[in-house]
Amino acid sequence: MKPVILLVKEIYYPILTAVGLPGNIIAIIILSRANCGLSKCMSVYMLAMATADLLVIFINVMLYYIFSYHFPLSFLSQTPVCRAILYMTIVNLDCSVWFTVSFTFDRCVAICCQKLKIKFCTKNASIAVVTNVSVLVLLKNIPVLFAYERQQIINNMQWGCRTSLAFLSSSSGRAYVWFHSAWALWLPFSLIVLFNSLTVRCILVANRARRRLRGDRNKGLSDSETENRRKSIILLFTVSVTFILLWLTYAVSLVTTKLTNTVHYRGNRTNPAYIATETGAFLKLLSCFQNPCIYAATQSKFREELKNVVKYPWRLILRLVGRMRIFKYLI
Repeated sequence: MKPVILLVKEIYYPILTAVGLPGNIIAIIILSRANCGLSKCMSVYMLAMATADLLVIFINVMLYYIFSYHFPLSFLSQTPVCRAILYMTIVNLDCSVWFTVSFTFDRCVAICCQKLKIKFCTKNASIAVVTNVSVLVLLKNIPVLFAYERQQIINNMQWGCRTSLAFLSSSSGRAYVWFHSAWALWLPFSLIVLFNSLTVRCILVANRARRRLRGDRNKGLSDSETENRRKSIILLFTVSVTFILLWLTYAVSLVTTKLTNTVHYRGNRTNPAYIATETGAFLKLLSCFQNPCIYAATQSKFREELKNVVKYPWRLILRLVGRMRIFKYLI
């Protein structure tokens, strides 16, 4: 009988793919239409996050966890292809993480630094940040290509990938593993907490000053600027807090197992360290479906666009049916 954790993986990942792929595709379509009432720089970062999340669902979950697992001797399991997939799984996750950090920093600048906002919080600057982050992540993860070796040779073909003990046992390999864990987890966590703390402080100070300026006579009247700021902050905090919560289990298990010692429990699927690591992976990958749900829950205009996108195929079908009826009538 299979261990429970393997049965959960076989059920969980197909479900995540089934909802995550269309969810992120729809989010990309809606955000690219730019009808959600968001600033241009916010739209760029949110579109980048949705694209990175889509790649995570497609490559990390569908190709690696589903196809490679269920079809161990397929084209995807050839060592060069497998190594490239493993490289892209780390690149995709890094991009997802650092696009979230960039989005948080952009909102912090927009609220706390009015002078810097004019230059930084623009569409061109946002595109430049997203491009530079992507290039930096691609270059930073090049050592991953050397961290895996072939698992076996069948008919003179290299198949499978396994962690290279020579790489992990080397001082440079160990240093890169710890650098990667800090880069992908603890540094983003610290920056997100720092930026959100600064943002909260600025908001509280600005709201107090605005209430004093408006005075008691306008106390009962609505304030459009405060309301827009409130919606923007709700979106920012929801994305940031959910991201941290979903990655926290993986971060803790990564440190407690020290990553380099995973070979000691790789063959034992009931080991608590293995179960903790896989549970962290479940939640970590679930974070790549969180943003479309957050957008739909916090942004009324996003919900309106979502309804239009869902209705569009049915409207198209009705138009085609109507044209066919007219064509038959003319004949």
